[in-house]
Amino acid sequence: MNELESDVKSLIIEKYGSMKKFCETIDMPWTTLDSILKRGIANSNITNVLKITRELGLDAEKLVDGNITYINHTPTTLAAHFDGEEYTEDEMEEIKNFAAFVKNRRK
Repeated sequence: MNELESDVKSLIIEKYGSMKKFCETIDMPWTTLDSILKRGIANSNITNVLKITRELGLDAEKLVDGNITYINHTPTTLAAHFDGEEYTEDEMEEIKNFAAFVKNRRK
């Protein structure tokens, strides 16, 4: 097992407590994961690599290149939709004023 695969194994055990529990979570036989870690991630089936990286929140392409990099899932947009019936006109005006207040604080 190479250093990268050893680091991935450590990450799995840290987050899931055991390889078995992780395999149950991603619906992968334990023997398959064990083989991937022994043979090398870069030599593995892409479907299996994606199962592993998605669950761990890792960038699959960078992992295959030998780097453990987390994917940033932080939303970059915050939006709200109002149908107009759940707030009174006065409440909507207050919401708009507050949004303008927040924007003006940036200046």
